[in-house]
Amino acid sequence: MPNSLQISKFLHGGDYNPEQWIDNPDIIDRDFTLFEQSKINTFTLGIFAWTKLEPKEGVYDFEWLDNIFDRIEQQNGNIILATPSGARPRWMSQKYPEILRTNEQGKKLLFGERHNHCLSSPVYREKTQEINRQLAKRYGHRKSLILWHISNELGGECHCELCQEAFRKWMKNKYKTIDNLNKLYWSSFWSHQYNSWEEIHSPSILGDTTSLSLNLDWKRFVTDQTIDFFENEIKPLREITPDIPVTTNFMGGNPPDSSVYQGLDYQKFSGHVDVISWDSYPNWSNDYESAEDLAMKTALMNDVMRGLKHDSYLIMESTPSQVNWHPFNKSKRPGMHEMGSLQQIAHGANSVLYFQLHQSRGSSEMFHGAVVTHGLSNQTRTFRDVSEVGRDLERLQSLIKTKYIQPKIAIVFDYDNMWALEDARNYSDQTKSYWSTIQNHYSVFWHNNVPVDIISTKDDLSPYTLIIDPMHFMMDKEFMNKIEKYVSLGGNIVGTYMTGIVNKNYLAYLGGWPQKLQKIYGLSYIETDTLYPKQTNTVKWEGQKFTILNYADIFDLKEARPLAHYEDDFYAKSPALTENNFGSGTAMMIAGRTENTFLNKFYNKLLDKFSLRDSESPLENTDANLNVQVRQDENKTYYFITNYSDSEQIAVFKDNYTNILSGNSLNGPTTFAPYQVVVATED
Repeated sequence: MPNSLQISKFLHGGDYNPEQWIDNPDIIDRDFTLFEQSKINTFTLGIFAWTKLEPKEGVYDFEWLDNIFDRIEQQNGNIILATPSGARPRWMSQKYPEILRTNEQGKKLLFGERHNHCLSSPVYREKTQEINRQLAKRYGHRKSLILWHISNELGGECHCELCQEAFRKWMKNKYKTIDNLNKLYWSSFWSHQYNSWEEIHSPSILGDTTSLSLNLDWKRFVTDQTIDFFENEIKPLREITPDIPVTTNFMGGNPPDSSVYQGLDYQKFSGHVDVISWDSYPNWSNDYESAEDLAMKTALMNDVMRGLKHDSYLIMESTPSQVNWHPFNKSKRPGMHEMGSLQQIAHGANSVLYFQLHQSRGSSEMFHGAVVTHGLSNQTRTFRDVSEVGRDLERLQSLIKTKYIQPKIAIVFDYDNMWALEDARNYSDQTKSYWSTIQNHYSVFWHNNVPVDIISTKDDLSPYTLIIDPMHFMMDKEFMNKIEKYVSLGGNIVGTYMTGIVNKNYLAYLGGWPQKLQKIYGLSYIETDTLYPKQTNTVKWEGQKFTILNYADIFDLKEARPLAHYEDDFYAKSPALTENNFGSGTAMMIAGRTENTFLNKFYNKLLDKFSLRDSESPLENTDANLNVQVRQDENKTYYFITNYSDSEQIAVFKDNYTNILSGNSLNGPTTFAPYQVVVATED
């Protein structure tokens, strides 16, 4: 696999679709004038351009793209060249209908939308390689080409017979024998035994949707089949341009929950790309949360992406103004574009790229925000905002080799666990809230300006002083062994309710809680009480009462020390917060779902106990309503200090610093305007 992307400056630009303007060369001329004015230095080309590249089968037209390459190179710009497989030509679907997707009811879909292709189709795999080989041969030597962008926002699934056969092959490779499959699926329930591999079918409302193991394996298969499709697509690129890295744009979740995208396991997928990139579209200025709360959620998603390779990453798409697909498509308030763009740089991104550079005149995304709008003007507020970000990134050029500071705290996040817990026919469908629970734990550290990594169960635990492992419902013994070693050697872990209930085959652990967890936490699990929305319990801790919502695990004490107890119901006096010394480390259990007031107090005590606060903060008043994130190299430390509120904030600097964005000195009391960002380094 090639090295990571090597760049000498932050990338500023995004998706450009000049194929929409071939008949209007004066508009393309105007675009490049405006791009230069707004400090655009990077262009993502070719996404959804397959019809213009290959208007008829085997007939290619690259002249228009040659001209765009030439124009960009005249401005010393960078090019990220996309493969066009996300939206194929109509002629291809008409001639080769097998490439169209089939839904779970067995209906072949019509041509339309995008990503309506079968991941298993040999024809489509061949066609993607053909066009990619043409692109690589023609443009692989161009000096401006820095990165391959494979397809676009990969996702979705197909249930055609080709995919069924691929699924059966995947299952056979995993389980080896039908007897083993039946055993691990517990298929004697409802007489659902399989007699042959041919009887296996994807989950469908026309058939089986209640086999939890089948549902989970299908999600795993869809990830693996998507990766296999991806690997097939990049073969010509690896062959012809081995030194050009590849990426594909991962996605965050949609508002209002701001969750992770649940369709693919990005932790697994990340091993197949050279550079992590993702599309970030927070809905700033909504009416149900503050800008600070949304900034926290966006920060978490950036940390998820950085954690996939524990390295810098790219923002492949964002909007300079608004989108066209939120429930309410509100424009950004003055200052918000700069604030949101620099937040992502602060968390480790090396780019601010947009969808789109020039607004489409028609079709579904004609009102999606763009650098150049329908007015074709450099006098819009959006254009001025984009230009300011471009100037900021030029001022920050000395930071391009810096990395996000290494955190001492990590939160475990696992896709299998998320899928399994969501599908569990237990607890409550309304309140499982795995991702929002992670957000709640993360928010304490973000508001305290303490960096956090988001890690997978495969990651090394040793760099961290504190690991938080919330709602680890599906936990395999391999991870239990890992946390046993981690804690015994001096690490500290916080577990929560609904942990260690099933194994990776979605079978319940028999004989009580796994012995390994009993040893680590010093507890024996009894049961979980699921509370209705109007029901609560209470826990009293250090003279303060806290409310328990939704879930309360009931444990018997073994070696653990109880720090707090439930106050109500039949399990009153049962431990609600425990601590267990295990080896040289500590394992703590939060047995019920608490309000954030409890998490704030609990984690602040741990920050002090384990000396996890940043003693090198540039600010005297650490309680100021300002967020501080850190990038550094061997020589210097850079503090991104942001006011996410709509009111002025006062910061008091300890020593003499310089704001790289303005060149101004920072010392003593300093006023931050609403949404202002300062990048400070010590003089």
